[in-house]
Amino acid sequence: MKKVLIIGAGGVGQVVTHKCAQVPEVFGEIMLASRTQAKCDAIAAGIDRPVKTARVDADNVAETVNLIRSFGPDVVINVALPYQDLAIMDACLETGVDYLDTANYEPRDVAKFEYKWQWAYQDRFKEKGLMALLGSGFDPGATNVFCAHAQKHHFDEIHQLDILDCNAGDHGQPFATNFNPEINIREVTARGRYWEHGEWVETDPLSWSMTYDFPVVGPKKCYLLYHEELESLVRNLKGIKRARFWMTFSDAYLMHLKVLGNVGMTRIDPVSFQGHSIVPIEFLKALLPDPASLGPLTKGKTCIGCLMQGIKDGKEKRCFVYNICDHEEAYREVKAQAISYTTGVPAMIGALLMVTGAWRGQGVFNMEQMDPDPFMERMNMHGLPWHEIVE
Repeated sequence: MKKVLIIGAGGVGQVVTHKCAQVPEVFGEIMLASRTQAKCDAIAAGIDRPVKTARVDADNVAETVNLIRSFGPDVVINVALPYQDLAIMDACLETGVDYLDTANYEPRDVAKFEYKWQWAYQDRFKEKGLMALLGSGFDPGATNVFCAHAQKHHFDEIHQLDILDCNAGDHGQPFATNFNPEINIREVTARGRYWEHGEWVETDPLSWSMTYDFPVVGPKKCYLLYHEELESLVRNLKGIKRARFWMTFSDAYLMHLKVLGNVGMTRIDPVSFQGHSIVPIEFLKALLPDPASLGPLTKGKTCIGCLMQGIKDGKEKRCFVYNICDHEEAYREVKAQAISYTTGVPAMIGALLMVTGAWRGQGVFNMEQMDPDPFMERMNMHGLPWHEIVE
């Protein structure tokens, strides 16, 4: 049996802890740590088996190193803020422990979604014989694995990829985000970006849209965004000519976001207020509902998948691989809504495959570089059954 250290006690951390606890034959000991230990204690109190808790400032490498050394985990699951990825990776290198996260590093002062900072750790992890698995959430994460599955089983080459993320849930709030408001708003207000014919093409934020008829959920309007998994997928998919990412938003969400942007509340640079320096988006985060509070309020389903076109044996082929997740069912199981659930379950699965040896390597890896079959099998076992439509 293995030890797992989970850093981050938000909605995703809650799901990861619950799901690790459901696999005692693999995760014999669990520790949950965050800057606020009371959050960890609250999560642990809702789990039937013992979960250790601790306080840690994940920005402080020395503090994280001390925690890792005292607990002795086999893997660290990082579901803290993306700003903290590099510090936690440094701590894992110093202590000789494998690393996993669900979102790529980004600097605090600029909304820059790139893997370059983490890919730069390749040699250091390889030299120490350690594995770092990047983006083991849903998108990125399961979407990368869906592409690897299709490339292995359905295509000789994938020429076109559209990642489609639909949240048809309703929480009844005038304006709220389903995960960390600061990260969510930075992501949505950034310029769009997609890959076509060997180069990146940029668009104005939320300027491109289309309507897609999702299984179970039905027709929804989707907007083109840039999303981090595109950066690795265009490197690792054979024959890719175009790759795009789309996400659904309600009209009310977009209206509120536009107004907040117009008055400067989504700015990420400091402003002076009554002698104090504040970052508007951080202040806005304090005003908005905690995403964890949306769990008991949210009804409806998500549908997230990969629509791919390419060739097999010289013939054109089309494939849509997707998952449907129900907000209310997720809350009944782990007291979290489906956005946290769809991110947290793949984090547990990725860690499980690492510590059991099903996925092993030395260095830094993106999800599509691993064998998709064991991950896809585990998705069906642990609450995220997948489906595919092949034409």
